[in-house]
Amino acid sequence: MSPLWRDRMQVFLAPERVDMARLRKGIKPKQAARVAATCEQKPGLPAWEAPLEQFERITEQAGGVDISITISNAFVRYVVLPAQPSIATPAELHAYAAFQMREVFGDRAATWVISVSAWDPCSGGVCAAIERSFLERMTEVCSQRKARLKYVEPYLTGAFDHWYKRFNSNRSWFALLETGRVCIALLENGAWQRISNQRILHDVEDELLSVLHQEAILFSGSKEADETVYLFAPEHQEFALPEDCGWRIAPLQTESMPAPPHYPTIAEVTAGAT
Repeated sequence: MSPLWRDRMQVFLAPERVDMARLRKGIKPKQAARVAATCEQKPGLPAWEAPLEQFERITEQAGGVDISITISNAFVRYVVLPAQPSIATPAELHAYAAFQMREVFGDRAATWVISVSAWDPCSGGVCAAIERSFLERMTEVCSQRKARLKYVEPYLTGAFDHWYKRFNSNRSWFALLETGRVCIALLENGAWQRISNQRILHDVEDELLSVLHQEAILFSGSKEADETVYLFAPEHQEFALPEDCGWRIAPLQTESMPAPPHYPTIAEVTAGAT
């Protein structure tokens, strides 16, 4: 069957919620349904176990669809891959990315599946990793539903790909806020320079500013007087920073360029799938 004539299901998995948008088949797919359901974490189990169980319930009637999944930054580990002109083959690139992951995260990286963004030997790239067992379980659920898993993408890189044309071509700070987590990336001349992926333990505003200041100093030793940060925060739509904080927010989500329909928002979620 042609992909144009298959329904599409876009899913977002986070520790505390699962969001799904179903698009009807056709050349111009139309949204047919949207579900937002909460998850209750279970002590002693991986943080992805509860959303995966909710994913199973939501996809019970998903036979014959194409499924794409975006996963919260809570489930992903990132490293920036510096330029390496000597890399010539995919095998060499994978070995280089695996080495960089081990350097940052240690032996636990051996149980992760890694993926590398668009790679340029002269400007580098970014590597993302998730637990192998998590990916295997997602694949298994789709197979049981006789659905086709098109791809699994990290929230940071998915949002970046959606809006990257709006970023400054010279130097761009990109901040992604979700429930309980802030992820910040710095790009310069199109090349990834730094990524910080941290839990939010206290006040969102204070922690975002703290991470931005810290990353600016770690990158260049100082911070410019007034810098712009491109912000995507669908779960914090009223978020603002003080005028004198040294940072200007450039919101990415607009009426003319909204977020993908399955991304989490501040809209009320239910206790289970409907």
